[in-house]
Amino acid sequence: MTPASYLRDRAFALAFVALAALLAGGVVAVLGQGWQAAALVASLVGACGACALAVGYLRARRFWSDLERFSDGVGRAWYVPSLMERPDFLEGRLAFDALEAHARAAADEVAASAAEAEAYRGYVELWIHEVKTPIAAAGLMAAGLHGAQAERLRGELDRIEDCVEQALYYARSTSLTRDFSIRETALSEVVRDVAKKHARYLVERKTMPCIDVGEDVRVQADAKWLAFIVGQLVTNAAKHGASTVRFSARTEGEGTAEARTVLEVADDGPGIPAEDVPRVFERGFTGRNGRALGSSTGMGLYLVAELCAKMGLGVALASEEGRGTRV
Repeated sequence: MTPASYLRDRAFALAFVALAALLAGGVVAVLGQGWQAAALVASLVGACGACALAVGYLRARRFWSDLERFSDGVGRAWYVPSLMERPDFLEGRLAFDALEAHARAAADEVAASAAEAEAYRGYVELWIHEVKTPIAAAGLMAAGLHGAQAERLRGELDRIEDCVEQALYYARSTSLTRDFSIRETALSEVVRDVAKKHARYLVERKTMPCIDVGEDVRVQADAKWLAFIVGQLVTNAAKHGASTVRFSARTEGEGTAEARTVLEVADDGPGIPAEDVPRVFERGFTGRNGRALGSSTGMGLYLVAELCAKMGLGVALASEEGRGTRV
C-alpha cells in the first residue's frame, strides 16, 4: 500500500478536512480577527487532519502491505493469517478475523478431503490385493489347460493382472507417504525380469526384446517401482506394433557431480506424431495413435512420469513418426 493509494481511498476524508479548515478560517475572519488569524486557524485544522491521516496510514501500512505480499507469494491462501500479526486498528482486525475464519474452514476442508482420499486409496489397495487372489487361482487353473484357447485365456489373465497392477501403482502415486525404498539396484536384472514377466505378451505381439545393459550397471532406485516403469514402456511399445524393443544403458558426465546413468528404451514402432509428443506424459492423453488403437487409456506414460518424479529420476521421450520412439 502506497501513500498515494491510501490518500485516494480517503478522498472524502481529505475533502472534509479541507472544508473544515476553510470553514474555521472563515468563521475567524467573519468575527473580525483578521485574515492572518483566519489563515493560522485554517492551517492548524488542516495540520490536525493531516496528522490524523498520517497516523492512520502508519498503523495500516504494515498490515495491508503484508497481506498483499503474502497473498501474491503464498500458494495456499489459508496459510496467510499464520504469517501475519493481528493489527491494532478496527478495519484491519475485521479483515484479519474474517481471513482467519476462512483459513480455518479451508484447512478443515483440505484435511477432510485428504482423509477421504487416503481412505479411498486404502480401500483401492485392499481391493487390489484381494482381487489378486482369484486372478492367481485362475492362472493356476489355466496352467493345466492346453491348446490355443488356453493360451489366449492365459494372455487375458496376464492383461488383467497388468491392469490391476497399474491401478495399484496409480493409487500409490497419489499418496502423500513414500511407499518405496531406494536402494542400489542392478539395472540389467530389472530389465531381464521385466522381459520375462511380459514374455507371453511380447510373443503374442511378435515383439523381440534386445538387452544391451552391462551386468555392472547399478543405480539407486526402488527395484519394484523401476520394474513397473520399464514394464509400462515395454507393453506400450508392443501394443503399438513395435517388432523390436532395445534396452541400452550409458553413463553421462562420469567423474563429475552431474554424473548419471541413462537407461534408454527404444522401439521401432510407428512413432508418435510431432504434435502429440509434448503431451505424452499428461494423464489420460491418448493422442492420435491411442485413438486409432481404441484400447489406450493414456495412463501408462503418465504413471511413468509420476513415479519417476517421486523417486527423483528424470524421464524424457523422443519420437519420429514412422521410425520409432526412444524413452
